[in-house]
Amino acid sequence: MKTLRISDDAHQKLTAMLGEITAQTMKMQTYTDAIENLLSTSISLPPELLNETQTFIEANRNLGYTSREEFIRDAIRKELRATKNEYTCIEIPKDEYEKMQQALQDLDTEFLSADDFVNEQVRNLLSKHQEYVKQKEVYERKKSR
Repeated sequence: MKTLRISDDAHQKLTAMLGEITAQTMKMQTYTDAIENLLSTSISLPPELLNETQTFIEANRNLGYTSREEFIRDAIRKELRATKNEYTCIEIPKDEYEKMQQALQDLDTEFLSADDFVNEQVRNLLSKHQEYVKQKEVYERKKSR
């Protein structure tokens, strides 16, 4: 057994982790268990990415994130949802999106938002394509007779 010196802050975090692991496993845990758990469930991110994340959180408090960990967990959940459901994210520069939103309002269109407009365009195109496919099948059947 070796001795390891840790700060009071690290001691508090390990103690909290011990409590979490004990609650999850329903059996007593040691600091060794907590450290092994930490090592097996941790990921390493470049300092620049962590700094950018922290800066974003501080500049956008209105989004409700209170820590990098919370933001990263949410980002992973969103990515998993998008990947599992086979969604595709279309990126539109924010200034263009805002101009489109304003144009829809100024032109007094039926659309509630830019998202509503884009979704309606997709539905219309798919409907037209479905009709095209039907007509093509009819044409092919007539042609083959």
